[in-house]
Amino acid sequence: MGTSGRPSPFLQRNRGNLNILDLANRKIAAALTVVALTAALSCGPRASIEVPTRRQGPVEGETLNVFFTGSSLGRLKPCGCSGGQLGGLERRPAVFNSVPAEKRLLIDTGSLVETNSDQDLIKFDIIVEALGLLDYHAVNLTDEDFEIARNRGLLDNPAVRFISPHRTGETAAGFQSRYLLNNEHVTVSVLTFDPDKSPTEQIKEGFVNPEEGAKTINILIVSRCDEEVVSSIAPLGIVDCIVCPSEAEEPMIIGSPNRRPLVFSVGRYGRYICRLQIEKARVRDRFKFKFTAIPVNEDLEKDAALVDLYKGYQQIIRDSNLLERHPRYVLPDGLKYVGSQSCSSSDCHAYEYVEWMDNAHASAYATLEEVGSQYDPECVACHVVGMDYESGFISEQQTPLLKDVGCENCHGPGSKHNEKPHEVKTSEPKMTCIQCHTPEHSGDYAGNEDTFLERIKHWTEPNAPGNVK
Repeated sequence: MGTSGRPSPFLQRNRGNLNILDLANRKIAAALTVVALTAALSCGPRASIEVPTRRQGPVEGETLNVFFTGSSLGRLKPCGCSGGQLGGLERRPAVFNSVPAEKRLLIDTGSLVETNSDQDLIKFDIIVEALGLLDYHAVNLTDEDFEIARNRGLLDNPAVRFISPHRTGETAAGFQSRYLLNNEHVTVSVLTFDPDKSPTEQIKEGFVNPEEGAKTINILIVSRCDEEVVSSIAPLGIVDCIVCPSEAEEPMIIGSPNRRPLVFSVGRYGRYICRLQIEKARVRDRFKFKFTAIPVNEDLEKDAALVDLYKGYQQIIRDSNLLERHPRYVLPDGLKYVGSQSCSSSDCHAYEYVEWMDNAHASAYATLEEVGSQYDPECVACHVVGMDYESGFISEQQTPLLKDVGCENCHGPGSKHNEKPHEVKTSEPKMTCIQCHTPEHSGDYAGNEDTFLERIKHWTEPNAPGNVK
C-alpha cells in the first residue's frame, strides 16, 4: 500500500494554472482517479442496498488490524509554527505500513472538512485524493460530507469506496471483507447508521449475512452517540464495535473496555490513528479486541506522494487568490493600519521598535515563506497585521509594511494615535496572545506564558504585557 515514489495523478492533471474557480466549473474532482480499487459506491435507494465484499481472498494470520481515522476537519497537516505537533496525512503511511497490507483494514469515519468555504472545498478534494492514494477500504460520509461530494461530482470516484446514510433515504450502507484467523473464516462488516433517521432494528438488515460457516465481526459507525443510542443497539446482539463521532481531540474508549459492543471515538484533526487489533479468544466463537491510539508525531517518515499532494494544494491556494479575496471588516472610527515603522521615530518608540526587530514576531512572515504557506489565509492571519480588516494586510506586494506580527497586532490600529500621539491612545481591535497561540498552533504556550513573553520583551514600562495601552 505504500505510496512513496508514486506520482499523484491529481498533480499530473493539474500542473500549471490550478484556479479553484476553473476546478469547480469543470468539476475536475469527478475525474480524480488515483488507484484502481475493487470498490463501488454503496449509495442508493434503501431497497437496493448491497454491501459488497472486497474480494482479496482469505487473509491468513493470527491478528487482524483495523485502522480508524476521522474528523480530519480539513487539517491536512500541522501548521508547523511550533514543535511537537501531531497529525499530517503524509505521515499516516508510516503507521499503516507497520502492518502487512493483507492484515489490515483502513477506515475513515468522516467529517472531512468543517465548512463549505472555498478553502475547505479545495481541502475536500485533496483529502479524497489522499484517501485514494492511501488505499482506504471504506470512507464514511457524514451528511455534510455527502452534500459536498455530490456537488463536486466525487460520488462516483472509483478510487474511494464511500459509505453513507445520506439524505436520499438510505438507511445504512457498508463494506464487507473476508479474512482467515487461526484457520477460521471471519467476515468483517462495517456499517454506517443514522439513529435519527432509521429505527435501530434496521441495523440487522444492513449487516449482510456472511457466507455459511463464517464468523462475523460487525463494526457500526453512528452519526450520533449517547447512552440512549448505545443502549438501543447493544441488545441486538450483533454489533461488536460502535464508533462514535469525536468531540475531543484524543481518541477514547467510552465506558468499559471489556463490554460488548466496544464503544470508542477516534479523535479529531488527524492527530491520532486508532488501531483495533482483533484476535480469536479462547472462548469459542468469541474475539479479543485491543484498542490503541497511535500519535501521528514528527518522528514518523513522510510519504513522498502525499508531500507532493500538499504542495499541489498550496499551488491551488495561491492560484485561487484566496488571500486577496479574504473577507475584511471595516475598522471603527475611520481607523487605519499604518505599519510598525511609523512607530519608530526617535521621539516616540525608537527603543521599542529596535527591540522588536530582534524578536521572532518581526520575522513571522518569513517562517511562512520557508514552508510555502505565505498564500494560505488560514496561516497568514497570525503572521501579519490586521488581515481581517480593511487597510490591513492584503499581500506582500500590496501591503509590505504590514507583514510580520507588529505593533498594531497588540496595540490596535495606529493612524489616529500617530496624528496626535499625546492626545489619542490606540484602541480596539487588539489581538491577544491566545488568539494565535492556541493548543493547536502553539501547544507549549499554555502554562509557559511568562517564558514566551520574555522572548518578545521590547518594553521598559513595568507590567506592560498586562497593561497594553
